[in-house]
Amino acid sequence: MLVKTLSAFLLSLLAIGCSANANEAEIRKTVEAKLGIKVDSVTRSGYFGLYEIYADGNLFYTDDKVTAMLVGGDVIRSPHAMNLIDLKNNRNVTDERLRQLTAIKFSDLPLEQAIKQVKGDGKRVLATFEDPNCGYCKRLAKDLQKLDNVTIYTFLLPILSEDSLKKSRQIWCSADRLKAWNDWILDGKTPGGRDNCDTTAITRNQEYARRLNITGTPTLFFADGERVPGAVPLNVLEQKLKQQK
Repeated sequence: MLVKTLSAFLLSLLAIGCSANANEAEIRKTVEAKLGIKVDSVTRSGYFGLYEIYADGNLFYTDDKVTAMLVGGDVIRSPHAMNLIDLKNNRNVTDERLRQLTAIKFSDLPLEQAIKQVKGDGKRVLATFEDPNCGYCKRLAKDLQKLDNVTIYTFLLPILSEDSLKKSRQIWCSADRLKAWNDWILDGKTPGGRDNCDTTAITRNQEYARRLNITGTPTLFFADGERVPGAVPLNVLEQKLKQQK
């Protein structure tokens, strides 16, 4: 499917080039060769000098030199789906700008509302917003265990179900919150005990997430305030943490 092809394309960001006076046929040939798809049509869009590429029921756009592309899905229902790709410099311009615009001051995070885990000297810092029933959070947790010399702040953010809220409350009400969290997220040991202690921290996490427009879990924040959504691979985590002074 084209969506999978384009997703791989976004990861690899292959450079594409052709003559300054590229026409529809040249654009079609270049796109088909580089993306490995059959292009149904190439048409001048009438906007900003862009060409419309239609393939497998999807639309995306490129300039006449094929130096950049607008790639995405349903931008009406998913406004962040369209990405501007700078092919010359191998950059996802949309992603870079979103990370800049959604960055925060790490010191502004309400760390008292998080579960704190110190590994090694704890000098490096990382904050995560997680739903206990989030599969990607469970994947992330396994990689976080492989990190050293880092302090991890986990904000319980139940957004998936009522069961997520119950588990979050039970974990927060545990005598050892960190153990209860790791027992569940790593080993699948269902948290027990009461869930009727003071859980206003979870409510405040939900309110805080709404203010920051955190709509998915996991969502990570690094020391420089950069926001990164999703289960970040271990090598990327290490790369980001190494940048901390």
